[in-house]
Amino acid sequence: MLNTQPKRRSLLSRILNPKYIMVYSTIAVFLVIYIVGAIAYGSKGFTTLRTFLLLFSDNAYIGISAVGMTMVLITGGIDLSVAAVASLTGMFIAYGNSILGIDPFVCIAFSIVVGVGLGLLMGATIHYLNVPPFITTLTGNFLARGVCSLISRESIPISNEAIDALAGWKITFYHLVDGQWEKIKPVATINFSVLLFLAMIIIGAIIMQKTRFGRNVYAIGGNEQSAKLMGLPVARTKVLVYGFNGLCSVLAGVAYVLYVKSGWNLALQGGELDVISATVIGGTLLTGGVGYMFGTLFGVLLKGTIPALITFNGTLSSWWGKIATGALLLLFILLQRAVVSGSERKKKV
Repeated sequence: MLNTQPKRRSLLSRILNPKYIMVYSTIAVFLVIYIVGAIAYGSKGFTTLRTFLLLFSDNAYIGISAVGMTMVLITGGIDLSVAAVASLTGMFIAYGNSILGIDPFVCIAFSIVVGVGLGLLMGATIHYLNVPPFITTLTGNFLARGVCSLISRESIPISNEAIDALAGWKITFYHLVDGQWEKIKPVATINFSVLLFLAMIIIGAIIMQKTRFGRNVYAIGGNEQSAKLMGLPVARTKVLVYGFNGLCSVLAGVAYVLYVKSGWNLALQGGELDVISATVIGGTLLTGGVGYMFGTLFGVLLKGTIPALITFNGTLSSWWGKIATGALLLLFILLQRAVVSGSERKKKV
């Protein structure tokens, strides 16, 4: 009697699936650069737990925004408004609390409504009016920046007990020394923004890998016309993706506020390019259809490791970080092109 049940793939075969090649490439490059840094600057403290955790805390706001950007890029779109919306969030919190005396959490709630609403509006414009994502989100960028400047052109400091408590909240790491628990030296901590970053990565991964919505996102990015013919809710999915990206942008703005404790209309200028580059370096295809949150995590860490190496070097200009990031971005775009070309040749065969 023939066994008609499909064979379940082994764990090893799933791990070695060629579709993960971009993620593995990101992890490999990160490990190589980190090992080089450990060899060159290990004596200066590069390999300490504190330095490693700083890669998370210093780039938490980029990573949170990159979660939403990953979804957008997988659909084949792009969003140039993420940094402006994050900056607008900071202005809402700073002006609302410091000038108007409104509770900061009310300001955050209002920012979420505005950010998600703007994302939904841009998603609807892209799908129903067939306006290219580049133009639509660039308009959203200008709109958010304009509102920031209308609120104030000066930096507004935030002095609030709740914000101070949230920004100062930390998990401190200890180790056992002669039967006594002592802080790891130099002191290694994880703050609220890092936990928010990791939580968003996990939530994003669950949505994309374990839900029907996530499968719809991949299907739309692979071939939108085929997704429509299959009866998938293309319009709703695309609009919700941009709405979720708006939420991520607001949360990134909250993380940035906790980092700098102020709001400024020109904050995070060019930050959308940092978010996009971290996402692409993390293995998400610009053409859509391929991308993983785990890869985005390492893309953010890789992007953060470069300026850390420059800081430990002490002689190089910070602009070398931009040059290195640009070189990495070019490398991964070429690798993406090679992967896509290889898959297309296999389909023809």
